[in-house]
Amino acid sequence: MTFANFKGGVGKTSTTALTSYNFAKKGYKCLVVDFDAQANVTSLLIKTRPTTENIIDINTTLMSALNKDINLEKIIINIKPNLDLIPNTSDFGLYPRFLERNFNDDLSRITFFKKKLEDLKEKYDFIFIDVPPTLSLLNETAFFACNQIIVVLQTQEHSLSGAEVFIKYLQETLINEFKSELDILGILPVLTKRQSIVDKEILKFAIEEFGSNNMFENKINAMERIKRMDLQGITDDPKDMHDKNVHKSFAVLVDEILIRLQERGYNYGK
Repeated sequence: MTFANFKGGVGKTSTTALTSYNFAKKGYKCLVVDFDAQANVTSLLIKTRPTTENIIDINTTLMSALNKDINLEKIIINIKPNLDLIPNTSDFGLYPRFLERNFNDDLSRITFFKKKLEDLKEKYDFIFIDVPPTLSLLNETAFFACNQIIVVLQTQEHSLSGAEVFIKYLQETLINEFKSELDILGILPVLTKRQSIVDKEILKFAIEEFGSNNMFENKINAMERIKRMDLQGITDDPKDMHDKNVHKSFAVLVDEILIRLQERGYNYGK
């Protein structure tokens, strides 16, 4: 599964981290794969670990494992009970060259990473892939490896147009051309401000464009505590009102994701 949009800055990485964190709290075994050379989700989750050993050796990162044909299970880092991470660093910028050097056709390149994940799918209830905001060969391999995608829609005009272009691209390129079984699970609104006029207008246009059934009922508010977690790691103090509000919001989102999966016939069990 992945959270994505053609536009950057819509909250994909923090949404990926906090959704997987709250799936793990509910007892689901989760793996987060950092597929971005900026390694933001690696940084966020490493800071979340209850340890001071937060330095990642480049030899244990995704690009290194792919170059050396190392089983991905060997580079997994545990973050908390039920939540693991495949870390990344800036060397992942070389991944498109790796694909072009090792494979002669687009289909072999695009299907490569899905095959690398096969051995891990039996070990986890959910695998989340955090991707950069680009339409590229790099992302195509990540999307092809996913069963579901959730389109993140920040309530800004450019994000709405980005979502429209992005969904069209998924349908025409991955699904129609490469026969991906990718399922667009829905559109997840991320509110820039609580129920501002702009938020309401963008949500109205989104419902008209995509249909109310395709919009997630539960929305994510751009809370200041989430911004702090991006810098310091995920905190989860039951006595802290702000922490409680963040995790309550994502726990509800997790419940809706599970309902949507069940409605589509997916059977994910702990």
